Amino acid sequence: MMDNKNVRIIEVVPYNPHWVEEFQKESKKLFRILSKEAIEIHHIGSTSIPGISAKPVIDIMIVVKDINKIDEYNNELEELGYIPKGEYGIKGRRFFLKGLYNRTHHLHVFEKGNQEVAKHLNFKSYMICHPNEAKEYEELKKELAQKHKYDNVAYCKGKDAFIKNIDEKAGEWARTQK
Repeated sequence: MMDNKNVRIIEVVPYNPHWVEEFQKESKKLFRILSKEAIEIHHIGSTSIPGISAKPVIDIMIVVKDINKIDEYNNELEELGYIPKGEYGIKGRRFFLKGLYNRTHHLHVFEKGNQEVAKHLNFKSYMICHPNEAKEYEELKKELAQKHKYDNVAYCKGKDAFIKNIDEKAGEWARTQK
């Protein structure tokens, strides 16, 4: 039998309205630490899209004045349970995990003006306004979670083409909303 404490299990669960409260609670803690740099805090990712199933990990995006100053807060964020991962594959980002195997939050920090900020916000808004595509995304995630229960890399690769397609549509859509 596998020891679940040392293995990250990919699980997609039904939408939980408490995710909004969890985001709000955690945002307050993060803002206390990053208040000198933070400009905006957003709930992003699948848990921010009402009604769709998701991995029960709250994604938080903080927009800051100076990304280079964020590393100075690593110790305080570690005291909250966050693990600093640096840019973690996205230039100009600081990424933090809360919990290694039993993860509860992801923290994405970007400097104001970084194109990733608009990309994340557009994705969320687009999915909320296009529930059929949100449901397609939900079904894809459920299928991938079953297929790749112990392989986060394969799970993420399986979503990649769908996300890129939505990112493109969401960007076009956002331009028409202004």
